[in-house]
Amino acid sequence: MKGRRWFSTIQVKLIAIYMLLILISIQLIAVYFVSTVKSSLTDTFTNSLNDQARALAVLAADKLSEGSLAGGEAEEGAISLSDYVNSLFSRTGAELQVLDSSGRVLATSDAYSAYIGKKNTSLMVSQALQGIPDNEQDILDEDNVRKKIITQPIQSPDNRVIGAVYIVAGMTEVNATVDRVNQIFVSGTLIALGLTGVLGIVLAHTITSPIKGLTRQAEAVAEGRFDQQVPVLADDEIGRLSEAFNEMTQRLREALSVNEEENEKLQSVLSNMSDGVIAADERGTVMVSNRRALELLGVDQCEGSPLTDVLELPQERLEALRASRGLAAVLVKESPDGEERWVLRVTLSPIHRRDRGITGTIALLQDITEQEKLDQSRREFVANVSHELRTPLTTIRSYAEALGDGALAEPQLADRFVGVIRNETERMIRLVTDLLHLSRLDSQQSTLRRRDTDIAEMLDEVADRFSVQMRKKGIRAVVQVDRRVGKAVLDRDQIDQVLDNLMSNAIKYTLEGGRIELSAGLQESGALAVSVKDSGIGIPKRDLARIFDRFYRVDKARSREMGGTGLGLSIAREMIKAHGGTITLESELDVGTTVTFILPQPQQKGEQPT
Repeated sequence: MKGRRWFSTIQVKLIAIYMLLILISIQLIAVYFVSTVKSSLTDTFTNSLNDQARALAVLAADKLSEGSLAGGEAEEGAISLSDYVNSLFSRTGAELQVLDSSGRVLATSDAYSAYIGKKNTSLMVSQALQGIPDNEQDILDEDNVRKKIITQPIQSPDNRVIGAVYIVAGMTEVNATVDRVNQIFVSGTLIALGLTGVLGIVLAHTITSPIKGLTRQAEAVAEGRFDQQVPVLADDEIGRLSEAFNEMTQRLREALSVNEEENEKLQSVLSNMSDGVIAADERGTVMVSNRRALELLGVDQCEGSPLTDVLELPQERLEALRASRGLAAVLVKESPDGEERWVLRVTLSPIHRRDRGITGTIALLQDITEQEKLDQSRREFVANVSHELRTPLTTIRSYAEALGDGALAEPQLADRFVGVIRNETERMIRLVTDLLHLSRLDSQQSTLRRRDTDIAEMLDEVADRFSVQMRKKGIRAVVQVDRRVGKAVLDRDQIDQVLDNLMSNAIKYTLEGGRIELSAGLQESGALAVSVKDSGIGIPKRDLARIFDRFYRVDKARSREMGGTGLGLSIAREMIKAHGGTITLESELDVGTTVTFILPQPQQKGEQPT
């Protein structure tokens, strides 16, 4: 595989192209040159033979014209003509014959003297005897040697054909010369290919080396490494390409840096948003979600899941929300145990791309649980205030109408009616006073006047204030203060009001002969912990979660009969929160209730918490 990849490299391709070009060029030159040389040598050889044949024909014509070969002198004449031929036209490997008008051999070269007196029946001879000059023919003999045959007519001075010259010459030297030329071209081709290969390697290296550098840099950029630069070796096209690539790498690094910075900002914004964000693609599959979205949905991961399953909404509803402007859906989520419930507002926005239309959806999740609770609390608050005020007002109006209708004429009945009106009026005054107090606490208009307070003395005074009420019901009060508790910094008036509310509730809901315990201690952090514990009727578990809500009563009819407004624990909680503390309530039905509030204490310099 590696060898195959090496053969497919540009360097090998360039070398191969150069060598093929040289090879084709040399072969074309060789074919043309060798053909030209061979043709020239053959023409020269043929012309030489023709010249010799013509010269011999002229000489033989003189001999034949003199008649020296006639009669009894024929044999001697033939011998003298043969000597003449051998002395003037000796040619290695060539057969020369002088023929008379009948085609009989009169004279020949030494190597072929046995043919004298025999008749030559060759077609070429017949053509020459017919007066046709410059007859040529190429033949291959038994030894596969190419030979040239030349015949020339011998004419007398009166242009009468009196014989012929017949020459057969081998073309060995011509072929040998052509073979040497071919060998020269083969050797030259091999040398040229070798030099071309070396030069091709050098030239290809000068081209491919910058390309390899660009390739390495491209691979480095693909891996995220932008610190390398491609060397610029020349001011040519590859050099300018290297400069452009380096500039592109620099700009890409800057763009990625800006992109990473923007992504970090986006991730930071998404991670720290109080709202949940979910992004889905055009198929409705979730791609991105922030941590808040997972918390609101109560899942560990939602990437890769359909948006319809994540939001638990049908596809038609999602399409309607995405197509609308400002329309939102409300989701109600509950914990697996059913103890926690929260409300979500879901708003969908489409993601548009200029050339593709809608390519995704952004879902914004907002936790409106507190807002829903606040709205519900406001509605309940208005309803409760209206109800609390309507009842005494209705009673006052009824008794006032009775007095106006003649009840004043009966002193005993009138006094009872007036007493009822007075009690209902006082109840309304308490309600309005508590509402004004809560309003000041909510608007933080109530200023704390902190001072050092003796905790044991404060609890004893609370017990004394309610001693008469407790004696009427036979309730025993116990005050326990840890010896480590001395004085604490707090607003005495507000804490007294908190304790009065807690003691009042404890006395109301503790049966005759019961027990109420006031205790104070220090926590490990140094905070003051004060508890009011009774042995009363207790509170059902289902009501504990809302016991501090305004106007919330466990037994509404009984609480109203006892003169309660339903705001005591709410006021107590707000006062403790104003001190920076917390208040908790623990209760068990028919066993009793314990209310504990914790007040953090400012530390003196150098003081360590106990």
